[in-house]
Amino acid sequence: MNELKIENHGVIPKEEEHTTPEKLYERLVEKIKKYHPSAGDLKIIEKAYNMAREAHKEQKRKSGEPYIIHPLCTAIILADLELDKESIVAGLLHDVMEDTSVTKEQITKEFSEEVADLVDGVTKITKLDYDVDKVEEQAENLRKMFLAMAKDIRVILIKLADRLHNMRTLQYMKPEKQKEKSRETMDIYSPIADRLGISKIKIELDDLALRYLEPEKYREIVDGVHERLEHREDFMNDLIAQVKTYIEKAGIKATIGGRVKHYFSIYKKMVNQQKTLDQIYDVFAVRIIVDTVMECYGALGVIHEKYTPVPGRFKDYIAMPKPNMYQSLHTTLIGPNGQPFEIQIRTYDMHRTAEYGIAAHWKYKENITGEYNEEQKISWLRQILEWQRDLSDNREFLSLLKDDLNMFSDSVYCFTPNGDVKNLPAGSTPIDFAYSIHSAVGNKMVGARANGKMVNIDYKIQNGDRVEIVTSNNSTGPSMDWLKIVKSTQAKNKINQWFKQQNKEENIIKGKDLIDKYCKAKAIVLSDIMKPEFTDKVRLKYGFKDWDSVVASVGHGGLKEGQIVNKLLDEYNKVHKTIVSDKDVLDSVDDNKNNGIRKTTSKSGVIVEGMNDVAARFSKCCSPVPGDEIVGFVTRGRGLSIHRTDCTNIINLPDIERGRLIEASWAEDETKQTGKYNSEITIYANNRIGILADLSKVFTERKIDVLSINSRTSKSGVATISMTFQIQGTDELRELIAKIRTIDSIIDIERTTG
Repeated sequence: MNELKIENHGVIPKEEEHTTPEKLYERLVEKIKKYHPSAGDLKIIEKAYNMAREAHKEQKRKSGEPYIIHPLCTAIILADLELDKESIVAGLLHDVMEDTSVTKEQITKEFSEEVADLVDGVTKITKLDYDVDKVEEQAENLRKMFLAMAKDIRVILIKLADRLHNMRTLQYMKPEKQKEKSRETMDIYSPIADRLGISKIKIELDDLALRYLEPEKYREIVDGVHERLEHREDFMNDLIAQVKTYIEKAGIKATIGGRVKHYFSIYKKMVNQQKTLDQIYDVFAVRIIVDTVMECYGALGVIHEKYTPVPGRFKDYIAMPKPNMYQSLHTTLIGPNGQPFEIQIRTYDMHRTAEYGIAAHWKYKENITGEYNEEQKISWLRQILEWQRDLSDNREFLSLLKDDLNMFSDSVYCFTPNGDVKNLPAGSTPIDFAYSIHSAVGNKMVGARANGKMVNIDYKIQNGDRVEIVTSNNSTGPSMDWLKIVKSTQAKNKINQWFKQQNKEENIIKGKDLIDKYCKAKAIVLSDIMKPEFTDKVRLKYGFKDWDSVVASVGHGGLKEGQIVNKLLDEYNKVHKTIVSDKDVLDSVDDNKNNGIRKTTSKSGVIVEGMNDVAARFSKCCSPVPGDEIVGFVTRGRGLSIHRTDCTNIINLPDIERGRLIEASWAEDETKQTGKYNSEITIYANNRIGILADLSKVFTERKIDVLSINSRTSKSGVATISMTFQIQGTDELRELIAKIRTIDSIIDIERTTG
């Protein structure tokens, strides 16, 4: 049948809208029966449905519907992927451990340990907090996610189905929550679906996220596509019929249809190529699906004979599949009226893999052999786990991971001297190629050849290049400049690891010095906290083999010295709990009186224990401003110091000092005053020319006085920018941070907390 198809992404599927749990369950059973080899016995599915319905019976969704609708729709998405019954059962039960009284032990008893582990894995991922303001937590949460995925890939498949249904019903959430979930989907879940080759889910997640992140652009594209569809539907259907005639005359049996590219794909082209919708010609594509690889190339020959191909627009993903298993022939041609159009040619098996990725080759199917074995399916996860072992710095891990996910869509294919295919990010150099073979090859590299000719190490590898690496045992190792040249995350990581290992002794000395200086500045006795019983616990917390590795990490900037010392103090204080007497507190206040502090009217606008005439100063370590929760600390000789309650110096205050804390609050009219208060933020960004100018522009536009700017760039290209400025309160600060987040290349923003 000749048909031009447009996906209806961005809305709830009609069959899921305003329906009952009973009807959804019937749909689930129908879908399972269509593909499952042993679908005759569905008692386990019914049992899971009954358990989930009973567990969620008192719960409602934001839409007002019974909560059981959500796990049912999640299970239906998994059935669309044709997953095994254990995955469907886990999909039905994926929320019971988190939201109800059902335990893992109960699920094991009623079903199996396999199902219980799947539900437990999804629950742990669901509990992760992807708060964009907390890079350390986000990175740690992602580490846990990838460990769960490596243990059983079905965990993330269930989570992707869960996320897809939540995105379909996001209209019931508050606007700020819609944007937060959409950004998280675009940054984490959609790229993972892409990496696993599940375009069926990836495409819809992208379109749904775009709907809430760029609502005006989304509506413009949707309306524009539908308008063009009305004008060109006859042309496209005629073209499909014409292609079908040519293919049939050549004796090739095929299914031929047309499709409209998904909205996010169109949006990316508009942004990347700086074009309007009218200037993008390949909004529509013709797809030819045949039985064999030979017929793919046969059909390509027929098409190239009948239409003029556009030079440079042919891609052979059959001979060189994408890392996510995608295979197809892509070619762009000039149509009968001079209008360019795209054709994709693939086999039915390739089409299935393009839609379902890893899910198309799951273990319940008995016909799986060689090409898609378990190890190859999770090779990317193995690489991620290697990074986790190598990297102690959570920021570096998060930066590498996001770079890898973002680079994945644009690839270049080249060959080793033996003819093996290597897939690298577009723009890769011979250095990237060398490290893709082995770290030893990269570390000993002294030159490279492309197609038999010597090339510079910053040569951009082209599709089809035959690359040969020249190595030497006399090589002194990689250069720091290489980090500015390489494109692949793998190469960046391996180069960084080499330098960390080479400079370990130097970093240990530097780390010890930083820890010693920090302790002296905070009046902490280093020998008291450097006992094996304390250092061992801190070492294990950060996953290091020995204490020297912890200190070296401090030396090269992977961990902050205050971070380590405060953890050591925590362990010390658990053992040495000291009770502070009333006399100690009174003595400390008397000390302040003897040092000349008098009760005078203060311009600070702070009330301490009901008094508004107390002398107070604002601590520089956390820079509190009106709107922050605050607490007072009686110092010796310097009066009363006001801190934010989330200041790390207050949180990690030894028990012996806690008696000096006094309740404090802002005067009622303080937030209405026009006074200025110092505040400090730290900005993390992918370094680029003009980043400081863009930041300065934001402050200038808001007439905010900047007191100081300090910037440094890590080996991985991440800039850390500390800015001190004056503002009126937290409302102004929130607006400022929100504006800075819109600047290109910004990764994260933190307020200083000590």
